[in-house]
Amino acid sequence: MLPYVLPVLIIFFASLPAVSQVLPKISMGFDKATGPKDVAVTLELVAMLTILSLAPSILIMMTCFTRVVVVLTFLKQALGTQNAPPNQMLMGLSLFLTFFIMGPTFNKVNDEALQPYLAEKIDYKFAIEKGMAPMREFMLKQVNEKDLALMVRISRSPTPKNVEELSNITIIPAFCISELRSSFIIGFLIYIPFLVIDMVVSSVLMSMGMMMLPPVMISTPFKLILFVLVDGWNLVIQQLVLSFR
Repeated sequence: MLPYVLPVLIIFFASLPAVSQVLPKISMGFDKATGPKDVAVTLELVAMLTILSLAPSILIMMTCFTRVVVVLTFLKQALGTQNAPPNQMLMGLSLFLTFFIMGPTFNKVNDEALQPYLAEKIDYKFAIEKGMAPMREFMLKQVNEKDLALMVRISRSPTPKNVEELSNITIIPAFCISELRSSFIIGFLIYIPFLVIDMVVSSVLMSMGMMMLPPVMISTPFKLILFVLVDGWNLVIQQLVLSFR
């Protein structure tokens, strides 16, 4: 859909003379560096482009996105619905829930690192260090000590004396493992009531001799009714948010 919409919008705006005069002209060029300052700006631009290209991975690996999207996927499978809700909607809901849960952490990163850097009060190295501090704090609150000890052991690095000596390369994979464990535990708890309904429906159909009738056709409406009656979306989202606090 997007490849067809963009050309239409470009032609539409180009046909309006007033809008064409307001829209800015964007150009990019390459020239020889005249001093160390130009080289530093170029390196900062390369670093910024690298960070932007890794932004999806950073969002998945260092935030609550993994737990949220895995739990919602388990919920969809437990309900037994094929295309409802669509995967795009689940990803969008997971993304906005991630921004909601990570809001205080992102605000700290903005106040302590991004805004001082944009105001040219600190350099980019110190900004990265200050920006990682709230992210490390969030991950260390959610990480399992067993997973953290595993990453320290298999990295064959010296045993850290305190949390400050833990490297980001150790914390991030341990956090991801802990998030997968937590999401699978929540997914298992979500599956239990729907599994009971499937077993009851299957037993009733077998006792009635209706073995050719797929149990999913009968159990899915009952699961949807149960989920709606208990206000399932409210409960799942509430417990997801509270699991990070």
